[in-house]
Amino acid sequence: MGMEFLLLLFMGKPVWMWLVFLGIVLALLVLDLGVFNKTDHEIGVAESLKMSAFYITLGVAFSAFVWWQIDAEAAKLYLTAFVVEKTLAMDNVFVIALIFSFFAIPRQYQHRVLFWGILGVIVLRGIMIGLGATLVAQYHWVLYIFAAFLIATGIKMLVTEEKEMDISQNPILRFMRRRMNVTDKLHGNAFFVKEPHPRTGKLITFATPLFLALVMVELADLVFAVDSVPAVFAITTDPFIVYTSNIFAILGLRALYFALAAIIHRFHYLKYALAILLVFIGSKIFVADLMGWEKFPANWSLAITFVILAAGVLWSLWKTRSDKVEQHG
Repeated sequence: MGMEFLLLLFMGKPVWMWLVFLGIVLALLVLDLGVFNKTDHEIGVAESLKMSAFYITLGVAFSAFVWWQIDAEAAKLYLTAFVVEKTLAMDNVFVIALIFSFFAIPRQYQHRVLFWGILGVIVLRGIMIGLGATLVAQYHWVLYIFAAFLIATGIKMLVTEEKEMDISQNPILRFMRRRMNVTDKLHGNAFFVKEPHPRTGKLITFATPLFLALVMVELADLVFAVDSVPAVFAITTDPFIVYTSNIFAILGLRALYFALAAIIHRFHYLKYALAILLVFIGSKIFVADLMGWEKFPANWSLAITFVILAAGVLWSLWKTRSDKVEQHG
């Protein structure tokens, strides 16, 4: 029975395939916390770029496993989903940088927040993707709602002006500060600390700004997942490809954050490429219907995604080239 269990189907794929993926993720997390970041330290740009290259290589290499176990079409869809998720996740960097700045989290403790944040993401995305897959399997028309939502989101991003986010007014943060004992002082890398109550003098547990930052990072991911989960379902409805591409993209984002945070202003115009990408992904299902195709060709989807993003990155670097000069001047 032991070996037979591995061949049972879960969300359309054998259990052993899910276990291989989860084994890789678990090994990466253990390696990250137990070897690379055993002690709190400030992660520099060079270390960040090396770690990012490692995670991106691993994420892309996983497409070979998808090709081997499913087929070439699935591998192309996985790569498209991985690239889209990676780029959408980059938008998250703006918000994470804002959260760390608001709570004045020193760079040596930021990795701890991001590490525990990824554990929450693995669970939250799993729940959202599971619900999405169930909905799509039961009601195929839900894909048209996802597609229309993506088109509307993309158009909104193109036409509305970006507003500066005011974290202090976030209702969840205000609720936590009202209902929990919170200290405004950092206590090293601790999320909670025992301190005397100001009135009674009795030792009680206080949440530190590090814990508040962790909750806000999780909340930011939840908000971004509202865009990214429908986006990946518009690429493929295979839950295995949807989940693995999501998690690989986000695993690497944690490493990339420390390099990106320093030069994020250079990618200011990337949001327009993201907006166009969302419109394209959302429109694929309608284009396929109009053309009488069973689905939008995976080759075209991957190629168009790369062209849109490459154009967005180059345009952004070109438009912000003077910023670099000003900084050195």
